[in-house]
Amino acid sequence: MLKSYLKTALRFLLKNKTFSFINIFGLATGTLCCLYILLYVQNQYSYDKQHKDVKSVYRLTTDLVLTGDKHHGAASSPPIAPAMKSNFPEVAAYTRAVKTDMLGAKQHLLRYKEQSFYETGAFYVDSTFFDVLSYNFVEGHVQHALDEPYDIVLVKSTAEKLFGRDAAVGKIININDAYGKHDFKVTGVIDQSLGRSHLEGNMFISMKSGAVGASIANDDEWAGNNFLFSYIKLRPGADAAALEKKLPAFLNKYAGSKMKQLGMQKELHLQPVSAIHTTAGYDVEPSKTADPSFLLILVLIAVMIQVIACINFMNLSTARASKRAKEVGVRKVIGAGKFDLIKQFLGESFLLAFIGVIIALPLLWVALPYLNGITHTDIRLSFFADYRLWLMLASLVAVTGLVAGSYPAFYLSAFEAIKVIKGNFSSKVSAAGIRRSLVVFQFVLSIVLITGIIIIYSQLNYIKSKDLGFDKDQKLVFNFYTNDAQTQMPVLANDLKQLSGVKAVSSADNYLSQFVMHDHGVYPEGGNMATAIDAQNIACDQFFMKTNGIKLISGRDFMPGDSGKVLINQTLAKRLNLNEQNAAGKRLYTQYGNTPASYVTVAGVMKDFNYNSLHSDVRPFMLVYDKNPGNFSCMVVSTSSKDYKMLLSQMGAIWKKDLPAVPFTYSFLDSEVQKQYETEIVLSQIINSFTLVAIFISCLGLFGLAAFSAEQRSKEIGIRKVLGSSVSGIVQLLSRDFLLLVIVSFIIATPIAWYGMSKWLQAFAYRIPLSWWMFALAGVIAMFIALFTVSFQAIKAALMNPVKSLKTE
Repeated sequence: MLKSYLKTALRFLLKNKTFSFINIFGLATGTLCCLYILLYVQNQYSYDKQHKDVKSVYRLTTDLVLTGDKHHGAASSPPIAPAMKSNFPEVAAYTRAVKTDMLGAKQHLLRYKEQSFYETGAFYVDSTFFDVLSYNFVEGHVQHALDEPYDIVLVKSTAEKLFGRDAAVGKIININDAYGKHDFKVTGVIDQSLGRSHLEGNMFISMKSGAVGASIANDDEWAGNNFLFSYIKLRPGADAAALEKKLPAFLNKYAGSKMKQLGMQKELHLQPVSAIHTTAGYDVEPSKTADPSFLLILVLIAVMIQVIACINFMNLSTARASKRAKEVGVRKVIGAGKFDLIKQFLGESFLLAFIGVIIALPLLWVALPYLNGITHTDIRLSFFADYRLWLMLASLVAVTGLVAGSYPAFYLSAFEAIKVIKGNFSSKVSAAGIRRSLVVFQFVLSIVLITGIIIIYSQLNYIKSKDLGFDKDQKLVFNFYTNDAQTQMPVLANDLKQLSGVKAVSSADNYLSQFVMHDHGVYPEGGNMATAIDAQNIACDQFFMKTNGIKLISGRDFMPGDSGKVLINQTLAKRLNLNEQNAAGKRLYTQYGNTPASYVTVAGVMKDFNYNSLHSDVRPFMLVYDKNPGNFSCMVVSTSSKDYKMLLSQMGAIWKKDLPAVPFTYSFLDSEVQKQYETEIVLSQIINSFTLVAIFISCLGLFGLAAFSAEQRSKEIGIRKVLGSSVSGIVQLLSRDFLLLVIVSFIIATPIAWYGMSKWLQAFAYRIPLSWWMFALAGVIAMFIALFTVSFQAIKAALMNPVKSLKTE
């Protein structure tokens, strides 16, 4: 029986090549996109699943409310995790980590014999790090790997750059960075073979090393200094929710008086380590996370594309039912039951879905580099060794086959044998209403995706063109990673200023568009820390305002020799109840711990500018004058040259003279600003690409239906031509029904798209208003696509010789 069904299905597919091609190619294309998106999402959710007893491992997170400003942080204060181990028997172990770029060391110059290079991604970690979090050791042993000061564990790729294929453990390497030069002993080499982690460093350094370790070990600040990523591991049977309920009293015991003094509210929470990578919204993370709403959008797009492909199958199968009506009738006469026929047609649907997957796999192989480029990730073919992939493929075949084949199977199996054999078929089999509904559903999905493209593009274009309050164009950014390089910054700045293409040069401890790590509460005379306003700040020289094109509202800019001077933005002036025009000369106080209050003097008020992304409003901010170049780690150069090749060549020569041991590297400030919107840019690229695929698959189905419609009405067209109808009139006749369906689709899709894009835009503090033309343009594009697809078949039918269609009448 199975052999007979298979033979019948293959004969039908070969006999109806156009129908077969549209169905198989549509399913293959949809399956390729759907499979890649599912692999991408599965990859994002696979982070941190490898840790031993992972369900017992949690990260401490911190919610702060400081003078009305809310902070949702992934880090916590240094003494909290050790105290939890001492206070709560539920806690079996703890560990802490801090990324060195959060402490001012963004890159590190590694040297072993004659081999040297800069490396990023370094963490200072407790000796218990590898006891709590699981990494695969390819060299060395997990026990006691970081027990001693200046022990270091390297990632395999970093070790290979230093030592090649030689053993790494036991070797001494030198690291030169913002903390100076130190020798480190390699005690282990790890790789990612167990799985990826949100703590993806290239090297893990013992927390006991040098000044950093001493500072953290002696840090007893419970309220502030929330810069360490702290992890705890619970004992078997311990209840994380019950432990979390004990944390308010625990925190109040050690930090209650200090929080009251600072006017701070602080809460601790336990976050499952396996959920870190797919949780968004924390102020600081050790690595880029995946927004779950973004992943949900991707899954919805995958479902949309696969559903569109399934709709093609259903539409074309029911449309061509007349080709199989007599087969059904004969099978019923010779004893086939309804269930037998349902099995046959569902089997054909599963066969097509299976063929689609078989074709999709090599296509995915070829398209993988392009798709990885769109998503900015690295999905590898090693995934194909994962049993979960094969479960995914089997699920795709099963779901696609069932969804695509269920309606045609039940529809075809319901034919009445006697009527079909007698030829009384047309009145029963048209199912035109169902087909129209499916076409409408297809185009609703397509129009929603097209609208998404238009609105996302408009928002990104708005971001690019919006006046941020500073000048991001024609700015070069240089970073300095070692003490040796930092001491040469004044010399380099003076030499660069001599170039004709350089307008201004400024040095600071950060540059605009980067997360501002430094903040502290300030208050005017008559206030106290309980009423202080938390202000983020950047330490800089006197050229910062000029170089970055920041406007001054009142007061004056920094001058050489200034000491204890700050420039505040309008938001901070307003929050401090200072008059913008009269704020210059006012003192702002701050106090930490039991030390006496210190103060700075306001030199001037800056116009508000978006120093961070447009996702959030401008916060209280100030520039702090610092005359010590050793505190700076970056330089911004404002240029006026149109010949960047020449200018960069000149800068490179000066760099080589002033910093001969440091590689000449740079970036453009406008590119750095754009990186803040990487998620939105990736989403835009994904929607652009996969919407084209969805439209293509929809057009395939529409093309097939138009061909079927023209075939069914061939005699009508012949008669109309004989009676004098023009080609344009016939094209209009055949196209009208489909265009009406697109109009209905547009009416349904518009409120859906409006709701979805309104929710998406809420992630931006600065956003475009939704306008009628965005939705109208999506409708016009859909109309044009449908008209173009249908008109091809309509024109072909209208130009056909009527004699051929009428000769049998």
